[in-house]
Amino acid sequence: MNSEFSTYVLPNGIRGVHRQVKGSVAHCALVIGAGSRDEHPDEYGLAHFTEHAFFKGTARRRAWQVNCRLENLGGELNAFTTKEDTTIHATTLRGDFRKAAELIADIAFRSTFPERELEREKEVIVDEINTYKDSPSEMIYDTFEDLLFAGSELGHNILGRKAALMRYDGRAIRSFISRTHTTDQMVFSSIGNFSARTAEAVAMRCFADHPASARGYERVAPGPGARFDKTVSRHTHQTHCILGGRACGIQDERRLPLALVTNILGGPCANSLLNVEVREKHGLTYNIEASYTPYAETGIVTIYFSSDHGHAEECISLIEAQLDRLRTAPLSARRLSMAKKQFIAQLAISGESNESYMLGAGKSLVTHDGMDTMQEVYAKVRSLTASDLMEVAAETFSDLSRLIYK
Repeated sequence: MNSEFSTYVLPNGIRGVHRQVKGSVAHCALVIGAGSRDEHPDEYGLAHFTEHAFFKGTARRRAWQVNCRLENLGGELNAFTTKEDTTIHATTLRGDFRKAAELIADIAFRSTFPERELEREKEVIVDEINTYKDSPSEMIYDTFEDLLFAGSELGHNILGRKAALMRYDGRAIRSFISRTHTTDQMVFSSIGNFSARTAEAVAMRCFADHPASARGYERVAPGPGARFDKTVSRHTHQTHCILGGRACGIQDERRLPLALVTNILGGPCANSLLNVEVREKHGLTYNIEASYTPYAETGIVTIYFSSDHGHAEECISLIEAQLDRLRTAPLSARRLSMAKKQFIAQLAISGESNESYMLGAGKSLVTHDGMDTMQEVYAKVRSLTASDLMEVAAETFSDLSRLIYK
């Protein structure tokens, strides 16, 4: 393990990771390696519903006491669900770290899921689903991923559908938790101005009395998928489009060159190839971006833009020209050096957020039982060559699928 973090393992198999930093604020999280891809077909949306249900009361606290415990101290408690994990996280003053850890353990292990509260929360999630459906720029991503991973564990929406949601009750949640929220898939991650020994002692007190458990099933990697080109009529004011395809997974050594080339293509900076070409030079779009999301054994790369209906095909042509250049022409030494410096600076700036750093460490430990120091990541970025980027671009950005909302 690297020197930036200290790690430990509790007797029940829950792993812990801590980093000591200066400051008066502490962050901590329980990262559980269970998300929407662990749902059975009759459970779609249940992982997300479970995350909401955690806040509805425990054997020790009613719902309002859960929600006010840290907020009354000026802290924050929240949670989120992805396709592969569920995270409960808190931010407090350093002196309230023990209270935050105890609250996370209480809701993760002693939630009671009262039916009246669950019925009320279903309406909240229905509103969340409706809000999401009103945003085509967000909904198109999930539709695209559903098509890309059709028939696999990764090929369904995290939020689920209203009709299925209405069927779920406390028994369904407890069954899902029993199967998927096992201690061998849990990491308690923390960062703050206190020692690793203190962090481990708090974790031992709050989490160690939960019985040990192990996952009794294996996730199934998605099978091969066919390229698609689909247009959906949604009567939007603009055309929304995604070009994309499958990509390498989180364990793959090509992940870093792909992340760099995607950043060059359509990252958040104004000098990305697509922003310069499609927005600045031609004025065809307000929003264009490229992204790469790795999963355990696969990943997804996307290019998204919105434009007036009459400009969509021109945008696609300009995008394909940039992709062809990345696949066939190596970056100049100067352009590659600038791209590396930009990427490293972005990583360093994001690392200044202790909360993000803490969440990333927990996720990394759940996913592949280890993590690189930032200096190790920087060194790997600096070692990448123009050929590395051209090779991964040729592998990833050829024969992309297309989804259009119009």
